[in-house]
Amino acid sequence: MCGFLCMYNHNIDLSNQVPTFNKMLSLLKYRGPDDYNVCNDKHVILGHCRLSIIDINGGKQPFKYTHNKIEYTIVYNGEIYNMNEIKEQLINEGFHFTSQSDTEVVVASFVAYGTRCLNLFNGIFSFVISYQGKLFVARDQLGVKPLFYYQKNDLFIFSSEIKCILMYLQQCVVDKTGIKELLGLGPSVSPGRTIYKDIYSLRPAHYMNVYNGFKEINRYWALERYNHNRNYEETVYDIRCLVNHSIQQQLLSDVPVSCMLSGGLDSSIITGVASQYISKLSTYSVDYQDQEKYFQPYEYQTTRDDHYIDEMRLLYHTNHTTVTLSQKQLVMALKESLIARDAPGMADIDSSFLLFSKEISRHHKVVLSGECADEIFGGYPWFYREELTSIEGFPWMRELDKRMELFSDEIKALNIKDYVLDKYHQTLNEIDYHDNTFEDENKRKMIYLNMEWFMQTLLTRSDSQTMRSSIELRVPFANKDIVSYLYNVPWHYMYHNNIEKGLLRDAFKDFLPNDIYDRKKNPYPKTHSPFYRDLIVNLLKESLKDKDNILLKLFDYKKLIDLINSGGKSFKYPWFGQLMTGPQLLAYFYQIYLWGKIYHIKIELE
Repeated sequence: MCGFLCMYNHNIDLSNQVPTFNKMLSLLKYRGPDDYNVCNDKHVILGHCRLSIIDINGGKQPFKYTHNKIEYTIVYNGEIYNMNEIKEQLINEGFHFTSQSDTEVVVASFVAYGTRCLNLFNGIFSFVISYQGKLFVARDQLGVKPLFYYQKNDLFIFSSEIKCILMYLQQCVVDKTGIKELLGLGPSVSPGRTIYKDIYSLRPAHYMNVYNGFKEINRYWALERYNHNRNYEETVYDIRCLVNHSIQQQLLSDVPVSCMLSGGLDSSIITGVASQYISKLSTYSVDYQDQEKYFQPYEYQTTRDDHYIDEMRLLYHTNHTTVTLSQKQLVMALKESLIARDAPGMADIDSSFLLFSKEISRHHKVVLSGECADEIFGGYPWFYREELTSIEGFPWMRELDKRMELFSDEIKALNIKDYVLDKYHQTLNEIDYHDNTFEDENKRKMIYLNMEWFMQTLLTRSDSQTMRSSIELRVPFANKDIVSYLYNVPWHYMYHNNIEKGLLRDAFKDFLPNDIYDRKKNPYPKTHSPFYRDLIVNLLKESLKDKDNILLKLFDYKKLIDLINSGGKSFKYPWFGQLMTGPQLLAYFYQIYLWGKIYHIKIELE
């Protein structure tokens, strides 16, 4: 797992840009603290920071591969979990290897099969391959690994993080579209976009060819409809095989592997299966100071995790560590978690995850997470609650009108609501999800919406915060074979016995204690301490003394004051998803303030 940077111009010798390039690449050193290399070939500069996981000595990048006297150079971020099978196939076809790294397998596969290689890869990846004055750029099917780019005339810049491009531009401009993204869709962002002017993201399951100053973007993978002919028992077996295979593959590593364990269904399944292959598996959980004192069950978070974690720890004899965070730590980390993401994110859900990841990184470079199971197995209430499934728009942002009321008159004039609804309908137009029953039609629609939007927000959080901490996060449920299969499974199978994720529960029932098998979905834990709320309120009040506070440009002043003075209670609905209410919403606003100040944001509304 790594960070990379590429600068390309087919018309101009870029050699004099190497000093600037090195400064840009140095911003990514935490993504790859084990190695750092740059190569310059007149019209292209490639740089790489490496976190060594597989073939510690032989997988250095940029990696050069020569075939039929043509030299190919790759910079790559990710892991190809089926690299050994692909490598065997390539050897049978006459290809030779000088390392044991998946990097060499990726570039050799491109040489052998061209763009068709992408559908061979089972893993997480983004990469740039330079050859014969051209570039081939690609990103994994589900978008686990990021890839950002900038183009002006013949100049292209590709990077694992936005901050490198911002350094090159020497300014952070957010135009009308960026403001609509930030305030209408944030912390999510439209597929292929960022909130910054002229900076884009290559969409998941897409590749780009660059040559002679032109770019061509194509999709190489998509969900497809077919008739599901397996009965329920056979489907349970299939899911068990698919999930078990994905977990087993993702244990591939030359360094020790660990697991995040919350005591929920998804992380417990991963822990249980991983324990079949690794003895005395290391597991980690996160909690907050005084949580037992202040925790209050509510609709989405009904129980604390402690009891369920203990059950799993004892059942599988894991070497378990609980990371307990203070309220002050949580608040102080809002700034770094923002910088890790280069945009306002999920507030203390991000900062908590950053601090949690930093603790894991003290002992492990690789950790598995249950992330993404809810998006594909139907774990969220908008999969099964009629009042949410019938919403015209993104169901995780269901109070758009209330959101719009908070904005300043200048921002209201941008018609943000129409922009958001247009994005929703554009996404639906990309898929053929219609079916014979409302339940199955809705399931397909929700899987695609979640995969393209909600899941991307969480994956951005996961990558940005874990890589900031120099660890590799693996997500076994974010697997193209699993999601392709589930896309066609009848909804009454997935919601078996009228229980969320009933199919997944049944597939691993014998791996789980009964009360975890029956446990209602609980999201990533948030703090319930009033001390946290007070800290955020005081920081926001202090920020309003700054006449350049970006919040004063974006929001109605009276509504902003009411929100702060009420501790976030004046806005009664989750801003996004299930957690961003009250103090968490205030923390998001504080991140917007920090973003405007640290990045010196220039807003263009004309």
